[in-house]
Amino acid sequence: MTTQEIVSKLWNLCNVLRDDGITYHQYVTELTYILFLKMAKETGAESQIPEAYRWDKLTAKSGVELKKFYKELLAYLGENCTGRVREIYQGSATNIDEPKNLEKIITTIDGLDWFSAREEGLGNLYEGLLEKNANEKKSGAGQYFTPRVLIDVMARMMKPQPGERCNDPACGTFGFMIAASQYVRDNSDDFFTLDADTAKFEREEAFTGCELVHDTHRLALMNAMLHDIDGEIILGDTLSNAGKSMKGYDLVLTNPPFGTKKGGERAARDDFTFPTSNKQLNFLQHIYRSLKADGKARAAVVLPDNVLFQDGDGEKIRCDLMDKCNLHTVLRLPTGIFYAQGVKTNVLFFTRGKTDKGNTSEVWFYDLRTNMPSFGKTNPLKREHFVGFEAAYTAEDRSTVTDERWRKFTREGIAANGNSLDIGLIRDDSLVDYDDLPDPIESAEECIANLEEAMDLLMSVVNELKTLETEAE
Repeated sequence: MTTQEIVSKLWNLCNVLRDDGITYHQYVTELTYILFLKMAKETGAESQIPEAYRWDKLTAKSGVELKKFYKELLAYLGENCTGRVREIYQGSATNIDEPKNLEKIITTIDGLDWFSAREEGLGNLYEGLLEKNANEKKSGAGQYFTPRVLIDVMARMMKPQPGERCNDPACGTFGFMIAASQYVRDNSDDFFTLDADTAKFEREEAFTGCELVHDTHRLALMNAMLHDIDGEIILGDTLSNAGKSMKGYDLVLTNPPFGTKKGGERAARDDFTFPTSNKQLNFLQHIYRSLKADGKARAAVVLPDNVLFQDGDGEKIRCDLMDKCNLHTVLRLPTGIFYAQGVKTNVLFFTRGKTDKGNTSEVWFYDLRTNMPSFGKTNPLKREHFVGFEAAYTAEDRSTVTDERWRKFTREGIAANGNSLDIGLIRDDSLVDYDDLPDPIESAEECIANLEEAMDLLMSVVNELKTLETEAE
């Protein structure tokens, strides 16, 4: 049985819970509680769990007794355990009212082909479940799930290295950090022969994050654990003063939430130079300030179009970014890949300078939006769509790239354009090019001239006919 088949079986269990009024997101959270116990047994990691609350104890019960024991288990693990177990179960509660539904979920999970799941990777199985949830429109999870292909492209362009501190200040289910960790493993020849201290650093310190939503934080913890990552994942708000300690990173990969701060939310950071109600602009400030000022620390960030052109504080933040960092690349993304239909997004790639002034001299734009197919559930974004961008991005001499989507703008030219970065889009072939249409005034004058010429010709014919008529008489 493949991972995809197992994911489908797990996802179809959601139908069992409809009568209990459980949402898709609640279902994935509920599965997390149960899957953790089963996966701990499958991976030999049950030592973290008290013997009285392990998987075999759960499967030995049924009916009302099972439901009562399950509630007791959740409370005990969340209050009396330590480490990842406590983090995952803290504040947990079940939404399943019908004991038969709970029993069906447990017995189905117990009967899956776990040998195949282990072979393909339990982490891949869990991520497949998270992706299934994100692709289900009714779940509302798409707001924090970035397409895997985009995450992987960003990780490949940023090239995380062993020994570097990587962070996602709005980590969702931890997908960016898992991709960064996987890149390091796949592209480091000596990764599995690292000395003990470096190996410990990679597992416990290299990949960290912060997530505001409690249930999503649980999913991130589980996802990290299944990918052998024990780095700190903070439950909190990066844009509150708690985020001030998040700094000194070599690499940031993230897709921060979109929106505007509303009344009643957490207190804003008091260390931002340009405080604003725009969350994306605040996240952008946090990100470039959180990088080491060593000329090598770098970031790739998904941001909506309004960050590129918003005036006032928006312009000040863009100028500050281009001063403190080398904003070398902007990827204009196609629409329909996530969020609400029609939302326009971009990826900003930048490197923190050693100084705070004049680090950006030119910005290269790649337009992956114009003249692109319509993306969505039936036509997902694929790696081949990024081939042209990756070739241009990694070119030794970017000026030699012959791709109409690839274009350079100087810092001076951007300043002359009001410091707007809403540029770099190519001609849209689906639209009428009004520059090629004739000038309406010139066209009218030409029509009048032609009409006058036709009238003169007509009058000459009329006069000729009159002359012939007179001669005939």
